[in-house]
Amino acid sequence: MSQHLVAAGSGPPKRPLAIISGGSSGIGLSVAEVLGKRGCTVAILARDPARLDQARANLEAQRIVVSAHVLDVRDGAACTALVDALVAEHGPPLWVVASAGIVEPGFFLEQDAAATPAQMETNFLGTANLVRAAAPSMVAAGRGHIAMVASAAGLFGVAGYAGYCASKFAVRGFAEALRIELAAAGVSVTVSVPPDTDTPQLAYERPQRPAAIAPFAGSGRPLPPQVVAAHLVRTAERGGFLSAPTAQLAAIARLQGLASGVFARVQMRLLRRNEP
Repeated sequence: MSQHLVAAGSGPPKRPLAIISGGSSGIGLSVAEVLGKRGCTVAILARDPARLDQARANLEAQRIVVSAHVLDVRDGAACTALVDALVAEHGPPLWVVASAGIVEPGFFLEQDAAATPAQMETNFLGTANLVRAAAPSMVAAGRGHIAMVASAAGLFGVAGYAGYCASKFAVRGFAEALRIELAAAGVSVTVSVPPDTDTPQLAYERPQRPAAIAPFAGSGRPLPPQVVAAHLVRTAERGGFLSAPTAQLAAIARLQGLASGVFARVQMRLLRRNEP
């Protein structure tokens, strides 16, 4: 479904809409490229106008239909207003990809106390704000993919990343609950748990990474964002929940997913029994 244009009434075919936060760089921009080449109109959202302009020009050079919008996902009212405007123009989104995120490395007791809420507000609450704005129209349409970018640090704790881990664990838990709630409506939920990925965020993070934990936290070669994005889209199209783009992370995710998968199926059955 996501690879084809969707008919709109008796008029010409209408391109499905993909809304992507954090769409000006990194994984978000790579997802925009993947979905744009599949025929979607991509709406990229980010805070930095200069980066947005550059990303829009990059996508347009690839003949992708794109609109760029300055948005801080921490602002729930702004998320709702922008998504409502996009839905009014393009119809309910086929894809919503929450990729906006920040990281502030440092040992918890040594960090400024503001670092933890800052990461929670952008990484988790920003994700929830975007999903809350977009999901009702997707439920009404009875179809769509919601994809969230968490992290390998959302699978296990990493010293020096307490606030970041908390925010990404929250994204994963949010996604696990939401996939249960939206399954009957035909809306799938997928969460990506990538390792280090070659993005501007990693370039910012590395110099601040505590030296004592660097041999563990930075033990592998960073993945290209294109690899992470392609794996996320493929997983979502197959109806998969966890997108773990390396064999090692996939093994960890499978072990963790056994229990949560059983719990999810039990809850889905309970919800179906209580449907009117």
